[in-house]
Amino acid sequence: MRKRPAATALLTACALTGGLIGAAVAAPDQATGGGRMEGTTVATTTGSITHEENERVPEGARWTQHYFPSSDGSQTELHADVLLPEKLPKGAKVPVIMSAGAYFGHSGELEVEEAHAGPSERFQDLLEGTDLFDKGYAFVMVDTRGFGGSTGCLDLGGPGDQADVRAAIDWSSKQPWSTGAVGMYGKSFDAYTGLLGNNARHDALKAVVAQEPIWDLYQQLHSNGVPRPNSVQLPTSYNRIAGLPQLPDEDKRYRTNAAYEKKHPECLALNSFGPSIGDPEDRYWKDRSPARKAKGTATPLLFTQGTAETNTLPVGMEEFLDNHRGSQRAWIGPWDHVRGNERTEDGKFAMGRATWFKETLSFFDEHLKGMAPKVRFPNYAVQDNLGNWRAEKSWPTANRSANLRLGNGSYVDSGAGSQPTPSEEEAARDAGSFVVWSGPLEAATRVTGTPRVTMTAEGEGNVMVKLYDVDGGGNAVAFDERVSRLDRDRLDIDLKSTDWILRAGHRLAVEIGSVRTGDWLDTPSKQKIRISNARLHLPLDNPAGDIATGGDRAPWLDTFKQINAAKLKPGPATFSVSPARARR
Repeated sequence: MRKRPAATALLTACALTGGLIGAAVAAPDQATGGGRMEGTTVATTTGSITHEENERVPEGARWTQHYFPSSDGSQTELHADVLLPEKLPKGAKVPVIMSAGAYFGHSGELEVEEAHAGPSERFQDLLEGTDLFDKGYAFVMVDTRGFGGSTGCLDLGGPGDQADVRAAIDWSSKQPWSTGAVGMYGKSFDAYTGLLGNNARHDALKAVVAQEPIWDLYQQLHSNGVPRPNSVQLPTSYNRIAGLPQLPDEDKRYRTNAAYEKKHPECLALNSFGPSIGDPEDRYWKDRSPARKAKGTATPLLFTQGTAETNTLPVGMEEFLDNHRGSQRAWIGPWDHVRGNERTEDGKFAMGRATWFKETLSFFDEHLKGMAPKVRFPNYAVQDNLGNWRAEKSWPTANRSANLRLGNGSYVDSGAGSQPTPSEEEAARDAGSFVVWSGPLEAATRVTGTPRVTMTAEGEGNVMVKLYDVDGGGNAVAFDERVSRLDRDRLDIDLKSTDWILRAGHRLAVEIGSVRTGDWLDTPSKQKIRISNARLHLPLDNPAGDIATGGDRAPWLDTFKQINAAKLKPGPATFSVSPARARR
């Protein structure tokens, strides 16, 4: 969303002078149903506003505002901005694309960016890229509790947010202009709420489109007892969004709801505390795992996931997909936290494909309107670390599962924060890790899905497991990692989901040791840790059977390889990675 510095200055001036922008001063406008006041361009329930009256309203749409209760009996009042096709005939009905979350406040997404009230422009790209209103859809933006014009304490995907999403689906399906068919759309947090929508098991929800979602909040913010900085940054950011000032020309109800946290300071305190909980079995985390709660759900799902993500990581994804029984479509590949249609500064598609909105509209047409697709897109379009795209019926498609013995070793839990990978000499001095090597691969093979490491650990502290792809000259790329506290003797560590080809002649190196690199808030014990019976469980596939599909190399891939590059001196091979079988 574009920034508007002038808007902030204007709001400051208004606050100092006590003035209002476009304040309502007259009687209701009877021509628009009695809800809108003369002299203002802010919509009400019955008084709709068009682009000609308020430039923040998308062209071709009519904007109204609505309030309705959440579904949990908590007296939380939810706010929705509704955009209907401007020329929708009286009595006509359209299917609804709905998004619910934190970013739809009228004053801005992350800061005050606007001069006067109007619907959020967060998904203006979707509206324009699909010609959504010309194609006969409504678009509804719902503020989940604590944000925008909704009351209640913000809940970061917990039972409150789940109740809000269910209520938003129900409300959207029952409006007089709705056919009763609802689809959800979002990216990041409002992709997370899309997964909550799937788990709500509401008959009216016909499809979910989720770009870079959170699959499991604990695994997003922690790894087996070790927190990421996001565990502090995320609640801090959402507390700030929940407290954003609203605009002077908002109606009284909206401004009153938006100020809920001022009368309930416990909301922000509780939101700050929850993500700091270290125990993954705590009720707080069990309530916030879409992956765990997806078992048996069947809402058709189209999603994107970056395997090289630095924000919403590919953790918990495979668990969700295994539990979800509905149809699945996806783009998976080595990009960062971007949208399917997003471009880099030089005009390249950030994910490498140009068909995002065509696929999205086709997906909604099929499931909300019952229209047969004109083009058959792959169920899964997957880009690997070589930049090549392939079509898959499902993912991951592994035709071999290797159980590789890594053996024993020891290290000192010295820690290194987010420092670069140490040189071999430095590693030898502090014995902060040990590395186990495969022999050179006889043929290219793909690591696909979620690798897992098991081991027995003796000592107090932390452990990091990293997988490296190493060429014959010792040039390495760390392509997967996770960490764990040593709070039990027997460890079972799922790494991030990945899709990485090891070329013929390359070697797989597994580093086990202290948390030396990466994005973690570890507390090193300085103790010696002994590891025994370490094993790597590796899902493998043969790339020789790939069926190519259209797409270019994701620009982020080269950056990811540079960030994660290392120079390693190959050691003696202690295990082998046999090539995966060719597909039949």
